[in-house]
Amino acid sequence: MSWLTQFIRPKINALTKKRDTPDQLWIKCTECEQMLFHKDFLTRLSVCRHCSFPMRFSGNHRLQTLFDDGHVTFHEVPSVPLDPLGFRDQKRYVDRLKDARQKTGLKDSVTVASGHVLGLPLVVANFHFEFIGGSMGMAAGEALVIGAQAAIAQNAAFLVIPASGGARMQEGMLSLMQMTRSTIAMNLVQEARLPRIILLSNPTTGGVIASFASLGDIILAEPKAIIGFTGKRVIQETLRQTLPTNFQSAEFQYEHGFVDYIVPREKLRSVLGDILTILLHPPRQAMRESIL
Repeated sequence: MSWLTQFIRPKINALTKKRDTPDQLWIKCTECEQMLFHKDFLTRLSVCRHCSFPMRFSGNHRLQTLFDDGHVTFHEVPSVPLDPLGFRDQKRYVDRLKDARQKTGLKDSVTVASGHVLGLPLVVANFHFEFIGGSMGMAAGEALVIGAQAAIAQNAAFLVIPASGGARMQEGMLSLMQMTRSTIAMNLVQEARLPRIILLSNPTTGGVIASFASLGDIILAEPKAIIGFTGKRVIQETLRQTLPTNFQSAEFQYEHGFVDYIVPREKLRSVLGDILTILLHPPRQAMRESIL
């Protein structure tokens, strides 16, 4: 080996070597494909500064920006059988769960937390799309029941934020039974005469929109969220009609009365504060108790 190869080339390579770029210094908007500076992107609550499209938002980050002083209390959700059907597709279901837990640090697709917004109590059941598409299995059904019970115990409003492709196919009929179970959870809150609020995020589809996500006393939605039961092509072939291009968007649902209000992410805290002030204000609470 010559001295050029052994000594000179390494020195030249060291001088010309590119500096390491921190991971995720830039991120591409999934809607307009513009490049976004990651730090600015997080400051804007994961909303594109160019087209205002709300991208995936960390559940814990959402809660910290929502509750007073970022103070969040998480509720433990009881464990459920991991693989009741012994399901296997491209991989075993237990392996898929293990991978999702390692990747996300979550136990399952729904977490339950409580805190205060403008001093008023709120319990939140938050779906995490990054955990197997936010799919609703037995653990999600259990979480919704725990959330409803916590809201009743705290005399608080119950907010559910779905981000889901629907029922979890790896749990078969047991996942479909959660549609009924989640509906019962929402009915418990209704019977306690406490507010049920739904915030439809992107996407909210399948058995989720066909059950509890349609049962809010107030239904909010994030801008441009996909909301619908099944894919456009399936519906068009069933109805044999051409459907509007945006018929599964939050904006279309708002125009036709299913959604009460479309809330930009940065305004969610103030909007919820207004709702809770109206529905949970102490004088109104006292009036309600006197009537009962």
